[in-house]
Amino acid sequence: MQFPQSLNRSQLPLFEAFLGTHLPLLDEAVQSPWLDEPEPFSELRLSGSLGNCRHLLGPVLRELSLNQDARWLTLVAPPAAITNAWLRSAGLNLDRLLVLQPRAGQDALELAREALRLGRSHTVVSWISLLPGQRASLSSAARLGSAQSLNIRLD
Repeated sequence: MQFPQSLNRSQLPLFEAFLGTHLPLLDEAVQSPWLDEPEPFSELRLSGSLGNCRHLLGPVLRELSLNQDARWLTLVAPPAAITNAWLRSAGLNLDRLLVLQPRAGQDALELAREALRLGRSHTVVSWISLLPGQRASLSSAARLGSAQSLNIRLD
């Protein structure tokens, strides 16, 4: 089978042929500062029934637990519905999973900050209703520990 054009000939970018102007390639695009270093804090907001939220959360936690980083995936103050049986059924790698519950008089936010700061976890997942300043403190702690912070908000 013969192709209409030579394989050695470069092809025009899709829209350049129509516009007649040169569009910058991705390599030529101006780099933003946020592209150099990823933001260490993310928040996932889920609403609906607890069963549906767990169904959506399972694949996210599974992917994080399968991370090739040798450090832990740490869950801080997960809701009671996130049981060991559910984590196992969702396919998480339980060998690289650490679940932390705050003790009496201990704050879940402080526990999450400490887990991030220590750097023994690649990702710390928390279930905390955060105020704006608290997001920044989790982000700072994550930078110190070269980790990622993921907060789950269940509405």
